[in-house]
Amino acid sequence: MTNSGPARDGLPGQDQADGTCLLSVRRMTVSYDGTPAVRDVSLDVTPGEVVAIVGESGSGKTTVIRAILGLLPSSGQVSSGDICFEDRSLLDLDRAQWLDLRRHRMSMVFQDTGAMLNPVRRIGSQFVEYIRTADPGSTREQARGRAETMLDRMALPDPRRVMDSYAFELSGGMRQRVGIAMAMTFNPALLLADEPTSALDVTMQAEIVRQMLALRRQEGTAIMIVTHNLGVAAHMADTIMVMRAGRVLELGPTDRVIDHPAHEYTASLLASMPSL
Repeated sequence: MTNSGPARDGLPGQDQADGTCLLSVRRMTVSYDGTPAVRDVSLDVTPGEVVAIVGESGSGKTTVIRAILGLLPSSGQVSSGDICFEDRSLLDLDRAQWLDLRRHRMSMVFQDTGAMLNPVRRIGSQFVEYIRTADPGSTREQARGRAETMLDRMALPDPRRVMDSYAFELSGGMRQRVGIAMAMTFNPALLLADEPTSALDVTMQAEIVRQMLALRRQEGTAIMIVTHNLGVAAHMADTIMVMRAGRVLELGPTDRVIDHPAHEYTASLLASMPSL
């Protein structure tokens, strides 16, 4: 992961590394109703890299990934800077281009997949519809087979039973794995995950992390994960970015950030770090 640009000079723990860039965020400021909420964020993500954005509630970490995916609310906008993905700026995309990008090259896993699923439709119906919308050439049978394959890859027992279930019939961990399976269906180059383990118990957190890392190894997918849990970040990430009050306080390789934090706020997070 690299981090460059004059605005980042002097950032505690800033490390330089060489690598082909998949995602490049340059001096990005995000404002809500004209008031900056995230200021001057710069980072690069290389193919297959796992980057964790760590910080307390309100630090701006979720705003960063929502800006990258073009999912800011109507009151929010990237007021300065740029976001480039696969060598093109995302700030100039129209609605159709965003939809195509989110379906095939960049996906997101939300904090509570259960809240994103329709409670009165079976999982299979929703999964098949998602696949056929993104790939209109797929038959219903092909889409169902693809969905079952993805659920099996997420180590969900009896994928056919899961397909025939409603969201409320599945545990929180199973719903999250359904969400990850859907997000990974088209082998995106970048997976963004917003607190994907925070609502789960420690055992299931570890299982979800293992499954995400397995998919990363199999597909070479880069992952950006937002978390308040530095233990999850330490276990998953190649690079950690620490945020507070809308600013990046520290950025660098995981081992360096964990073993030799350059900012006192990072040290305070480490002192209260739960185990995974």
